[in-house]
Amino acid sequence: MTGDFCDPYAVLGLTPQATQAQVRRAYRTLLRQNHPDTRPLSEPADDADSSTTLQRAIAAYTVLGDPARRARYDHRTYQQTTTPTPVRPTWLFTPGEVHQPPIQAGPVRWHRSREPRRVGSATTRAKEL
Repeated sequence: MTGDFCDPYAVLGLTPQATQAQVRRAYRTLLRQNHPDTRPLSEPADDADSSTTLQRAIAAYTVLGDPARRARYDHRTYQQTTTPTPVRPTWLFTPGEVHQPPIQAGPVRWHRSREPRRVGSATTRAKEL
């Protein structure tokens, strides 16, 4: 493959939100179209283009096919473009106010009472005795 870098998503014709199944399908489609054993006989210039496209598709799939490599690539590539959004714009704070993070509550868990259920009122129980 040449020394130039190509975006693996662009090579496979996908977006960064593509699933693993979509990555695999796009790779196999390009592989079938450009592999020398499956493409029809053509001119040598077309063969050079197909082999370059095939090499780029293979390189793109080595990055995007492995979830760990894909996560590293996404982290390096999209790390600079995303900026954290503030909780509240600074112009909303009053001059003496201290910034407090929002209150976060954990999950609510309901537990059954440990006491046995009482059926009926006290008068009906007294009549039973």
